[in-house]
Amino acid sequence: MLAAVLVVALVTAWVAGSSSAPGEGSGSTDATRLGPAAGETVTGYLARTRAVPPGPSGPRPALVQFTTGQDPADAAVALAGVPVREAVFRVPLPRVQTALRRVSLDDTGTVDLATALRLAETQAANRAGELARTAQGRPATVAAAESARLGAGCACVVAAVVEVDPSALPELTARPGVRAVEVAPAGARVGALAVSPLLPEQTDDGRDPPETVGPVPDDGPVPPP
Repeated sequence: MLAAVLVVALVTAWVAGSSSAPGEGSGSTDATRLGPAAGETVTGYLARTRAVPPGPSGPRPALVQFTTGQDPADAAVALAGVPVREAVFRVPLPRVQTALRRVSLDDTGTVDLATALRLAETQAANRAGELARTAQGRPATVAAAESARLGAGCACVVAAVVEVDPSALPELTARPGVRAVEVAPAGARVGALAVSPLLPEQTDDGRDPPETVGPVPDDGPVPPP
């Protein structure tokens, strides 16, 4: 008779079109999830973001997703006047899966939003660089390329976690560069979100069957850093 019992917990995590780097998980299994589900159509998800969960007035966490990757300056313009808690970075490489990197922003009030986003970009570059030094094979090569792009400054802000009153949603959604804003249910907390935004390249060309959301291809060559 075995004296011990081995319990194996298998948790499958899917991130829309990408994956988080080690140590940069999208949230716990009981977290509030923002972003499209695997297999959801692009048009279906965009329509779903327009339905705000019921609840009292007041700021709630929300996921702002951009039409194209933004550099820190452009993202700051699109998010002006909105409390931004986190930036989500992703380096676009053709047919290469790259990580979603969530970075908390400087909230001391000592820097403006554009500067806070640039500092966050540097943190994302450092995290990718650390992975490049500790990983092996293709993951290390990809991380090195990511670190170089982020370190040099790139249009890699694909989303941001903000706090916004649902009544301000129409104005925020209509801003240039903003593709969609998904508001979390009442009671959700920024620190307990699982975030996987719709990526800029995930679009619907109108053909049948409709385009669904899933991992991007990972069979392309990795460019040198």
